[in-house]
Amino acid sequence: MTDDATSVEGAAVAADPHAAAANFGFEADVARLLELMTHSVYSESDVFLRELVSNAADACEKLRYEALSDEKLAIQAAAPLVSIALDKDKRTLTVADNGVGMSREELISALGTIANSGTRAFLDKLGKDKDAGFIGQFGVGFYSAFMVADRVEVATRRAGEEQAWLWISEGKGSYQIAPLPLEDAPPVGTRVTLHLNAESDEFLDGWRVESVVREHSGAIAAPIDLIGAPGEEPRRIAEGVALWTKPKSEITHEQYVDFYRQLSGQLDEPALIAHWRAEGRTEYTVLAFVPGARPFDLFDPARKSKSKLYVRRVLISRDMELLPSWLRFARIVVDSADIPLNVSREMVQKSPVAGAIGKAIATRMLQELKKLADAEPEKFAEVWKNFGAVLKEGLHEDPSRRDDLFEIARFASTRSEEKNRTLRDYVADLRDNQTAIYYLVGDDMKRLHASPQLEGFRARGVEVLLLDDAVDAFWVTSALGYEGKPFKSVTQGQADIDAIALIDEAKTADTAPADVADLLSALKETLGEYVDDVRASTRLTDSAVCLVAPDTGFDRQLSRLLAEHGQQAAFGKPVLEVNPRHEAIVALATALRAKGRDATRDDQLLLLDLARVADGEHPIDAAAFAKRLASLLANKG
Repeated sequence: MTDDATSVEGAAVAADPHAAAANFGFEADVARLLELMTHSVYSESDVFLRELVSNAADACEKLRYEALSDEKLAIQAAAPLVSIALDKDKRTLTVADNGVGMSREELISALGTIANSGTRAFLDKLGKDKDAGFIGQFGVGFYSAFMVADRVEVATRRAGEEQAWLWISEGKGSYQIAPLPLEDAPPVGTRVTLHLNAESDEFLDGWRVESVVREHSGAIAAPIDLIGAPGEEPRRIAEGVALWTKPKSEITHEQYVDFYRQLSGQLDEPALIAHWRAEGRTEYTVLAFVPGARPFDLFDPARKSKSKLYVRRVLISRDMELLPSWLRFARIVVDSADIPLNVSREMVQKSPVAGAIGKAIATRMLQELKKLADAEPEKFAEVWKNFGAVLKEGLHEDPSRRDDLFEIARFASTRSEEKNRTLRDYVADLRDNQTAIYYLVGDDMKRLHASPQLEGFRARGVEVLLLDDAVDAFWVTSALGYEGKPFKSVTQGQADIDAIALIDEAKTADTAPADVADLLSALKETLGEYVDDVRASTRLTDSAVCLVAPDTGFDRQLSRLLAEHGQQAAFGKPVLEVNPRHEAIVALATALRAKGRDATRDDQLLLLDLARVADGEHPIDAAAFAKRLASLLANKG
């Protein structure tokens, strides 16, 4: 509709409120707009029902508000109701409410909002500004009805008025408004009738309509009745009261559990329930659950959080990415009246208000997890068992949350096979002269416990964190430390533990035999293709050899992970450390002196393969390794 047309029709209305049917012509761009609404703006066709029910509930709310200042409307506003009626024979779906209704002028304005604002300007703004706040106006959401309907009729009667009106359109460039006899009109409110198109048979089935309403609109402020066929008794499918809107004191644990199971699709009991209302610059209500068991999609490659977002108790998104990916296991409902809604409710994700709410919820969830860890450590231990690997992703991806995550993180270590050691526990038990928090990263906890790199640390009573989750190889490289103590891998660089006293001083390391120096030189020459250096070790006490990463770069586990993706050359070769006091090393040094390098070459290569096997890797040449080992066994006899 052009602005000129609007003014002409408005004058006609003022002159004769009982005028016959009037035709209203849209601008040419409305065809483009309707195509956008029905094919591009919404990703699912059932959203039309959400929009119509939302409009109906808003109309009930407006009547309740007007009744506060107009006693004549109080009776009409006392029992708000939205009803949905189906007629398979006539192929109609009708959404009715007993809300405020519309006068003729309001009907023109409400359903002509897009045209009145200038369709071209609206479309231009939609293309440039994805946060355009138009969806709160009746017209935009209403036009989603043309996704499923060939024709739409709106019968309405304004509360407190005697005149009723009928609006009709096929969504093809024009609409009509005509007086409606009171006997054919709703007593008060609005009745929207959709003549469904051939592709929308599903919305003639009561079960389908009920499922959509329960998911998208089950929390609106007005109760909803469903009439499955003409003549059937209405059946209440939504009570008009959302669980999260009730005071916590009025909700039982069983009600929380039932809601969680409906929300998550799981049958377990939640390990944590958090229910709060935030007030301030932004007001919203949150009902959050930490599952008692792992969701099946916990390690989905997409790693997306899935929160249900409501705005004024109307479902906007069932899988809103409000939370960071490292909290994706949480099942959350958020209800806010402050989020600006644009024409595409699916795009509300980009709203700054939604972003601020998400950050605040993440902070509160960490606080709730900390409370659980302090108050119920056994229950929290189960939470960490299920979701610790996911929470640790935040240590790498979200440095601003690192300190808070460190407070709840739990680790296995050389002092505890269970993941129950905190960094606070670790720092409290530091040995004299210990200056770092030591860790060992791998993918198998049993192999970590048996790692030869731990021997020197165990001999000195130094605790080492044992990290077996994939993300551990990454966050330890970016975390600066904890309480002033840096993180240091026991598989990288020279072991700096000589200043820490051995528990058993009788095992104090002696100086390496002089002839071991010749062995180290020979090993460097023989193994130069595979290792960066060969040196005497201070970290080994029982094993003959081990592999460590160079002083600079990445530790062994991260280097392996990167090598699996074709990046081996960028990170260099490992260092072979030799225990000069081990009997095998002493024997090989003696043999080298007696027989020479060529005669002991196989034994030198065997040392490298032993170190690789102990580190969880394959021998360089499996067949050659088997042959050398068989020869060694034969000579043993």
